[in-house]
Amino acid sequence: MKYLLPAVMLLIGALTASAQKNEFNPIETGVTSLGIAPDARGASMGDLGAATDPDANSQFWNPSKYAFAYSRAAVSLNYTPWLRKLVNDIFLADLSGYWKLGSDDNQALSASLRYFSLGEVSGCDQSGADVMSYNPYEMSFDVGYSRKLSEKYSMGVVFRYIYSALGFSDSYAGDQQTGASAFSADISGYYVTYPIVGRNECQWAFGWNISNIGTKVSFNDGNDPAFLPTNLKLGTTFTFPLADYHNLALGLDLNKLLVPARPREADFDMTTSEGQIEYEKKLQDWKDMSPITGIFKSFTDAPGGFKEELREINFSLGAEYNYNQQFFLRAGYYYENEFKGNRKYLAMGAGFALNVLRLDASYMIATAQSSPLDQTLRFTLTFDMDGLKDLFGGR
Repeated sequence: MKYLLPAVMLLIGALTASAQKNEFNPIETGVTSLGIAPDARGASMGDLGAATDPDANSQFWNPSKYAFAYSRAAVSLNYTPWLRKLVNDIFLADLSGYWKLGSDDNQALSASLRYFSLGEVSGCDQSGADVMSYNPYEMSFDVGYSRKLSEKYSMGVVFRYIYSALGFSDSYAGDQQTGASAFSADISGYYVTYPIVGRNECQWAFGWNISNIGTKVSFNDGNDPAFLPTNLKLGTTFTFPLADYHNLALGLDLNKLLVPARPREADFDMTTSEGQIEYEKKLQDWKDMSPITGIFKSFTDAPGGFKEELREINFSLGAEYNYNQQFFLRAGYYYENEFKGNRKYLAMGAGFALNVLRLDASYMIATAQSSPLDQTLRFTLTFDMDGLKDLFGGR
């Protein structure tokens, strides 16, 4: 017998406790940790990064940005204690990096490794007695390639392997469960131009990323298939100089999960056999739906029509000030509709860069004090390989 982890239910349920039940209909996916921002820079701007300047963590936000990266290579290590107001052993660790190929500065290879630990969970048998403890986790590994198609536009692709181990086996029943695996791909684009405003040359960038297009992840020996969190991200960022060496960037990202909504019993007359049969049929159709069909269905399947479709769009507003690309201050806001998850929070952060090393940190302030995401910290340490080569006198 496979047990449902209390930690997973807590992660979902605690975020949505204040939503009204009659209209509450969040999008259900598997491997939800794939949607957690790994780095402090993007998180401190309200989970924004589709069109910001490229950095070592662009693999998550928009991998096509790597083709426009200033450095030839960089590696970043990210760490986030998760739900720290509730528990102290859940965390996300991420290692990301890229390497520019060739001498024409037009293409790049990239990769990232994510590990999300849900800490230690104790299990019990049907009588309520403890039988064992387990350390559930989710992980993914991906590689990407990006290339400039013109002086202003690039595209990128990423291929990803995903593994989720969220349950444990009942040794008494002889039920030896294994983790669930899946494969996915991302496709993205990035456009940047340099308009003249007044007497100043500014930067205006647009980005898009469709992430986690792939197979379903099947839990419980294939009896409980779940859609991956396929996501459409659109963003724009405008950067302008305040004075010599002082720049300010303002950005906006829009996100929508490309996953069909699970049918709700509330939308059917469950007091009649006809209503129950219709609900079961719709539920089975949802379970049997292919991921590609689900992407197209996600734009038209909301029970509330166009109004509910708009509720599925989350947005991030953020700003980044930098002095000479050495000192950074950031702030942002993230919004999710109360009927689709109700995540709303402010974020802030800072960063400091030397030739070789850059350190970033962010802090999240949830608008609801009861939110388990309140006071979330993130830390990012980035190594610039060009700076490292210059430090040792390389050419």
